[in-house]
Amino acid sequence: MAVVTRFAPSPTGYLHLGHVHAAFVAWDAARRGGGRFLVRLEDIDPLRCRAEFAAAALQDLAWLGLHWDGDVRQQSEHFSEYRRVLLDLAGRGLAYPCFCSRAAIAREVAAAGAAPHGADGGILYPGTCRGVAPGEWAARIARGDAHAWRLDMAAALDAAGRPAMRFREHGAWVAADPAPFGDVVLGRRDVPASYHLCVTHDDAVQDVSLVTRAEDLLPATHLHVLLQRLMGWPTPDYAHHPMLFGAGGERLSKRDGSVSVRELRARGMAVADVLRMARL
Repeated sequence: MAVVTRFAPSPTGYLHLGHVHAAFVAWDAARRGGGRFLVRLEDIDPLRCRAEFAAAALQDLAWLGLHWDGDVRQQSEHFSEYRRVLLDLAGRGLAYPCFCSRAAIAREVAAAGAAPHGADGGILYPGTCRGVAPGEWAARIARGDAHAWRLDMAAALDAAGRPAMRFREHGAWVAADPAPFGDVVLGRRDVPASYHLCVTHDDAVQDVSLVTRAEDLLPATHLHVLLQRLMGWPTPDYAHHPMLFGAGGERLSKRDGSVSVRELRARGMAVADVLRMARL
């Protein structure tokens, strides 16, 4: 079967050289495999994502010659689909609403005298709302209580059959171990669905067969394999590539003001030079 890859930036700023590296890796894998290269805009955060950044990303990709196949998928247009996934998981007892604020969680963890951290680096949720009866949480939701949605990790592992979960990383089989994420958030108060839920859903919907992305996302793949198993979605192959760092060893990021492709274009730099800077 032809390879289907995707490049999925979040439009919270202009593309930088790290994005160029990631986009090229995906584009090249698709072209060498005689397949399709897709572009997806992960714009689920209404406070940070902006239309001008989305438009600029597409302009930059076209300028670089990284032309994509088909329409660009924008996640903000598909919240109803992600909602159905959440309700499906909740209906099977695999997800539950959490009414705890971050401050309340921090206080509870501090009072317990320990602050274990999950695979994503955050404080591991102590499971405060896990035992709330469905009738009670339904009543709280009906009266408008703010809540997030969390995966019941223990129930999910039982349902998925933990020993059988694995994925192909650069052609080698890797056993998936999502347990360190704990009861991870699948939907927040301010954002209807999480990155983890949206990305696995969209990879399935778009028939992505090879996920290429930076190695810092390798831990998340263990969780994504679990969600794929729970929802009956196929698990694509994965290839996590090394991250691109600046001259001083700093990680390239929009937040830290890394030089953007837009700025390099404005300086009159040639595409070949930009690609070379992105170590391609």
